[in-house]
Amino acid sequence: MTDENPWDAEWAVSESLAERLIHGQFPQLSGEPVRILGHGWDNTVFLVGKKYVFRFPRRSIAVALLETEGRMLPKLAKTVSVPYSKPLFFGEGTSEYPHPFLGYDYLPGSYPVGLTDDQRTRSARTLGTFLKDLHAFPLHTARENGVRRDHRNLTNLASRKEKMTGYLAGLNGRIREEDYRLIANYLEGLAADRVQPKEVFLHGDLHFKNMLVDDRGQITGVIDWGDINIGHPACDLNIAYCFLPPAARTAFFQAYGEIDEETKLLARLIAVFIPMMILLQAIDDQDEIIAEEAIQNIRRALAD
Repeated sequence: MTDENPWDAEWAVSESLAERLIHGQFPQLSGEPVRILGHGWDNTVFLVGKKYVFRFPRRSIAVALLETEGRMLPKLAKTVSVPYSKPLFFGEGTSEYPHPFLGYDYLPGSYPVGLTDDQRTRSARTLGTFLKDLHAFPLHTARENGVRRDHRNLTNLASRKEKMTGYLAGLNGRIREEDYRLIANYLEGLAADRVQPKEVFLHGDLHFKNMLVDDRGQITGVIDWGDINIGHPACDLNIAYCFLPPAARTAFFQAYGEIDEETKLLARLIAVFIPMMILLQAIDDQDEIIAEEAIQNIRRALAD
């Protein structure tokens, strides 16, 4: 990729800076060590002691997203059936770091990487129920709290296909030939240009790096709600294709409810699109474990 990757930070947040900001604004945490956990596209994440996680925006686009997240997440407590990190500390910008930041309770677990099909199947109904409840959240409440409509224009399949074709070019020679052909054949066979818009409340970025599981592979939490928005349910339903094996999807949709063919088409598209982006970043970061999991996500999405 180039020096203008969408996951590149616009500014850095070091452990020492995070420690000064957290300890300075929340004296009750002053005795707790602060260490970096990692970063996504939008935020740098720190573990504070063993009980809290703090997220600091690393790109300008993430600032407003974090503010909306801080308003919305407390309102989901009676809706969301899977544990999620609730904001407890609301940090303010300073001369050193002029942006808001949030602290949450820490959720135990690890990314669902390298799970067996049986382990994934254990979470099928849990995920279906979670999304059924989430997608029923009142849209007027979301709008009143600044949640925006889908800014990515996901229902435009032609535009999404064009982006994915560009991503695939960037993967040429960097992944196995059979995986390259699998994706290429899928894109070549994608004839639809657009699906009809639908509106539900969305997590907005549901993939394996925003999920946590226990030692048995059972889902224990959903994290990183920075992309919450109002849009097509397929954006979240992609998880039924990239995370679950084909045999587990019946249980998922029994819990969630049946969906139409257009929604299935878009959900599968996003189930390939998101892992392609994760794969590109993992290759750039030389993270072989995440790269392999991203490839496995794509294979599952296109397995039937």
